Amino acid sequence: MSFENARSIVSQHEVGDQGVKRGARDPSLPQNDSLEQRAQRRKQINETSTHYQWTTDIASLPGVPLATHVPYDDQPSIEWWFKVLEVTIGIVNNIRAVLLAPIFSGLGEAEQKILDDALADAENIRIEVEDLREKHRVSVAGPSLESSIEQATEGVDINTLDAHHSALRDIIAVIIDILQAEKAAHKRSIEAYRNLFQTLPTPGIAYTFQSDDEFARLRVAGPNPMLIEGIDQIPDNFPVTPAQYSAVIGGDTLSNALADGRVYLCDYKDLEVLVPGVWNGHAKYVYRPMALFAVPPGGSSIQPVAIQCGQDPDQYPVMTPSPSSSEQWGWEMAKFVVQVADCNYHELFAHLAGTHLVSEAIAVATRRNLAKAHPLWSLLVPHFEGTLFINNLAVETLINKGGPIDDFFGGTIESSQRAAVQARLAFDFYKRMTPVDFSERHVADTAKLPDYPYRDDALLVWSAIHDWAEQYVHIYYADDAAVTGDTELAQWAASIASEGHIVGFKPITSRAQLVDVCTMIIFTASAQHAAVNFPQRTIVTFAPAVTGAGWTAAPTEQQGHSKSEWLDYMPPMSLALLQLSSLELLGSVYYRPLGDYRTNRFPYKSWFQDPAITGDEGPLARFQAGLRAVESRIIARNQRRMHPYVVLQPSQIPTSTNI
Repeated sequence: MSFENARSIVSQHEVGDQGVKRGARDPSLPQNDSLEQRAQRRKQINETSTHYQWTTDIASLPGVPLATHVPYDDQPSIEWWFKVLEVTIGIVNNIRAVLLAPIFSGLGEAEQKILDDALADAENIRIEVEDLREKHRVSVAGPSLESSIEQATEGVDINTLDAHHSALRDIIAVIIDILQAEKAAHKRSIEAYRNLFQTLPTPGIAYTFQSDDEFARLRVAGPNPMLIEGIDQIPDNFPVTPAQYSAVIGGDTLSNALADGRVYLCDYKDLEVLVPGVWNGHAKYVYRPMALFAVPPGGSSIQPVAIQCGQDPDQYPVMTPSPSSSEQWGWEMAKFVVQVADCNYHELFAHLAGTHLVSEAIAVATRRNLAKAHPLWSLLVPHFEGTLFINNLAVETLINKGGPIDDFFGGTIESSQRAAVQARLAFDFYKRMTPVDFSERHVADTAKLPDYPYRDDALLVWSAIHDWAEQYVHIYYADDAAVTGDTELAQWAASIASEGHIVGFKPITSRAQLVDVCTMIIFTASAQHAAVNFPQRTIVTFAPAVTGAGWTAAPTEQQGHSKSEWLDYMPPMSLALLQLSSLELLGSVYYRPLGDYRTNRFPYKSWFQDPAITGDEGPLARFQAGLRAVESRIIARNQRRMHPYVVLQPSQIPTSTNI
């Protein structure tokens, strides 16, 4: 079967019986059921499997196991749609204000007419959405539950909201297409990039991004805190000298720092798959830099030590921070080369491959192999809410030919797709478990690397999820024999490993292993996605700080560069506006926080029905209390941090990867 375009979305009527799905009232393991009950389970699994089928033939992600289509149950709720539309309308309003500001000029009469018509259409959609929102409010507050459900069904249709969102996306695309004509582009300046935020708040990084401290902080608290690793020797192809090191980190030696475990590396060698692309006749650039950092003796935070803009030291010399005016802009350009590489690694490796696509494989395997009566079905399905839908939208609008990644990322769209595919198929489930990952990257020691907000907050959330998974699993599995006797669990694990192509996924033989597996699945879908997604709004919306492509070649020497050359490395203003608009949406939709388990259809009933889970002192109440405790600890930490890190506060973590 071949799927040349995005997957289809199945309507409610095409699927059949679609009541409000909830967790099982009396979950059971297959080995504990009667023969008749087991037959019913198999029948239900077979029926569900007809709606959740595998394909590796999605054209934009060839070889990645995905669902063939998006079943009705996996379409977002009305509540989610209103959140998305609210953000999208805000983006259109910002674009409208930008067009009135003196950022773009030189538009002809025909172009201006197109823009005016597009904005008029957007205003009509805004009015219709407000009317629908009011109908939904009325339905939710209806005189009785039955009439509320009826009014909600009649008053607001999900397909209507989907159509409005598609129309708004098209309007934004039309505007950006008009502005992409070079005659309409304003000269690059940092102030001009800041002025792209007219009605949206300008992120703080727009005023701090040139700081070396900010550059270093992004490695441990930015959108991609997943690459930095501790090293005990300098790579052969990165010839940083002891003199260069000591000139940057005063009172320290390179040998002592390496011996103490205070030296860290970000190596973007995995971007080798990217082939530099072209946009509107302009060459784009993306490199594979290496960046060295160190914690000074007695210090807590990493500091940048050196950057090499490529893997070959004969072509790209080592550059270091320098107070010399002749070397300043070469260093700034080298930092920008790293930021471009980091943006590509973040979006393609850490974000798309490491959260969205991994969760989809497990979501499909779960639907195809676990009966709805299985306790793990009830535990895991809420963490897949909206994932198939949002992944389909990404295939259709983000990582496709002519989409934002094709425009403002450095590689050709085909090579960017290959990078995401390779990263997804190389994802090692057990090695990527959060505590294991920190150990593998040699960043677990808080004494050697005290300031690593992502690590410290992630471990708190991981522990809370682990406690929840452990209490939940122990209710239904009396011992390890119950785990090995679970035939559905065995089929599920085999499906994830084989059909889902998740490296390292193996048979589950103990309760402890099952707890770790469930923790990893829940953490990846919720906290891990939050950590790599939501910094996009506060950081990546400002293109001079982080963007997907350079627009001139990387410097091959540090001396003799100017501020104008540095600015030339930044994207055209129209692409900066496209980047802002795209990532403002992705980083602004917070839907249903971790621990809030409800159905995705009005009236949003509680998901869990088993009293063993929902009791006043049961596992769910303890999990929610544990999350509140984590929230308080992170808030207290942020009061002591120079830069608060909020993305892993449980109130800021959606339950699933739904945006």
